[in-house]
Amino acid sequence: MSRLVIMVDFRIKPEAKEGFRRLIAENAAASLAREPGCRQFDVLLPEGDAGDRIVLYEIYEDAAAFDAHLKSPHFREFDAATAGMVAQRTITRLRFAET
Repeated sequence: MSRLVIMVDFRIKPEAKEGFRRLIAENAAASLAREPGCRQFDVLLPEGDAGDRIVLYEIYEDAAAFDAHLKSPHFREFDAATAGMVAQRTITRLRFAET
C-alpha cells in the first residue's frame, strides 16, 4: 500500500468565509472519526492572507481510502453545501518520496 496525500487549495467567496470555515472543520472532524483510512486532515490558513484562502492537507492510507472519503455521506453533504461558496479549488495528489 502506498499512502496518498491530498492538498486542496480553496479560494472562498468573501461573503462565505465564516460558513465555509465551519463546514470544513465539521468535515475534517467527521473524516478523522468515521474513516479508518483517513490518517490526517488538517485545515490550514496561509499567513498574511486576506482570509479568503483555505488549504487542506490530508493523508489517506491509499487511493481506495481517498475514494471512500469522496463517497462518504459527510463529504457529499459538505460538497453540496459549499458548492456556491467556492470561487476556485485546486486539488493536488501527492505521494511520499522513496528514501
